Amino acid sequence: MKIFLLFLLTLSLYGDTKTEMLHLFQNKKYDQVCNLGFENFTAYQKDEEFISLYAFGCLYSDFIDRLAIPVAMLKFSPEARANAAYFSTILMQKKLLLHAMSDNYDLSTLNLPTTDYVLSKVFDLYAKQGKHPPRALYLFEDPENSKITYKLYLEKDEKLNKIIIEEFYDTISVKRHIYW
Repeated sequence: MKIFLLFLLTLSLYGDTKTEMLHLFQNKKYDQVCNLGFENFTAYQKDEEFISLYAFGCLYSDFIDRLAIPVAMLKFSPEARANAAYFSTILMQKKLLLHAMSDNYDLSTLNLPTTDYVLSKVFDLYAKQGKHPPRALYLFEDPENSKITYKLYLEKDEKLNKIIIEEFYDTISVKRHIYW
């Protein structure tokens, strides 16, 4: 995460699309960053700063599956490789959590890296439960802040299950994350 902040500080102001994406990112319009990056990806596919900005926009707007291509392309600098490792960890945790909740796969035997991203926190809390009978709903308390809780469940569809993570501060809903 610190590497990304350095990236933002060193981002040059050339290129209208990158400048616009940076402005949107600074204003926390992450879905717009992700969509603008997606629309302009071909023109900037060799620009690791652009790819990182695009990927962080997608991450913060919960478009986790859009991280797969940036993971493969971020490889030429230490910062890019660090970002790729961060994104791949989160993408893997999403896939494993969906597998565990849909198919009763035991995550407790895995020893994986983690991140500060909400999906990683919930993944770790779920994995710590060990092998257990499946439940429709899981409630977890944030280990660093007892006022933050997470509600985890699957929204089942005949074709595709979705992971839902609802974040609460005290009893107030803060954000609802949907991953498929």
